[in-house]
Amino acid sequence: MARALVVFESMFGNTRTVAEAVGAGLAGGRQVDVVEVAAAPDVLPDDVDLLVVGAPTHAFSLSRASTRKSASDQATGEIVSRGRGVREWLDALAPADRTVSAIAFDTKVKVGWLPGSAAKAITKRLRRLRFTVAGAPVSFYVGGTPGPLLDGEVDRATAWARTIRATSRT
Repeated sequence: MARALVVFESMFGNTRTVAEAVGAGLAGGRQVDVVEVAAAPDVLPDDVDLLVVGAPTHAFSLSRASTRKSASDQATGEIVSRGRGVREWLDALAPADRTVSAIAFDTKVKVGWLPGSAAKAITKRLRRLRFTVAGAPVSFYVGGTPGPLLDGEVDRATAWARTIRATSRT
């Protein structure tokens, strides 16, 4: 059976919530594993044919150790991702040695137009790693640095994942 792997980095829990919604939307005819980036494998298992990667947008791109420290300093609750971030995981991830579809998402603050996107940076890295990019990167919006997600974003994430499921092989 084909399997989807959803890998996420999340500081305040918003990106984790989106990743879980994506996992729920992908379910149906395939196994779906949703894993925090510290637990993500550096070599994809042979049965994974769809990889979804999500991260918060920090300083207009993927987080770095310094931006994760800044986010941690702002936290009022527990931080979700305490180890490596998606940037470091993608640096360690083995290139695809078979056809694996991949797609990216991010979470970002919605205040007018802000440049930069972690999802776009993820997509570029996935292409360099020889994954087949299955669609344009998507952003889900939070109301401020710690969140929460804006109304409707969880439903939008689930619907987006159902679209991916409908267009990908199972």
